[in-house]
Amino acid sequence: MIRSWLVVAALALSACATAAAPIYGAALSPTGAGYSETQIESNRYFVTYRAPRGAEAGLLQDYALLRAAELTLQNQHEWFWVDRRTTDEQEQRQNGPSIGVGIGGGSWGRHSGGGVGVGVTFPIGGQSAPVARSTMLEIRFGDGPKPDDANAYDARSVAGSIRARMAPGG
Repeated sequence: MIRSWLVVAALALSACATAAAPIYGAALSPTGAGYSETQIESNRYFVTYRAPRGAEAGLLQDYALLRAAELTLQNQHEWFWVDRRTTDEQEQRQNGPSIGVGIGGGSWGRHSGGGVGVGVTFPIGGQSAPVARSTMLEIRFGDGPKPDDANAYDARSVAGSIRARMAPGG
């Protein structure tokens, strides 16, 4: 009996661990998971990456930057500038164990009973990370020498760097 519960628990934990990271791709609907962009001027766009069930904020930011780099190259430009960025961070993922205690009782006819339960959780996946549902960048394209500023990004370099860190199939 205990072995069956251990197997069920292990399968549940592995399912949770594999479903956490969103896959990089275009959104199939205006509020669906994936990237989307809206042109606001000839060289200016809003680029958004959504994960409706939430994902690590840093991953969503990387995916939005990757889409901005791809869009820059598709429009035959060399670099892009991020004028504004917003991330709707929801919560922090837990980074340490926690313990919960529950006490209950009940009766049925002349019989009564009580119980105490203790639960312990251990997070899987390592460090704590902010969780978000979307990241939006307002970008504009540029050519020639890239400005020496933290908000200016070389499109080829960003695309290559982020793709190299992506998991296979992402």
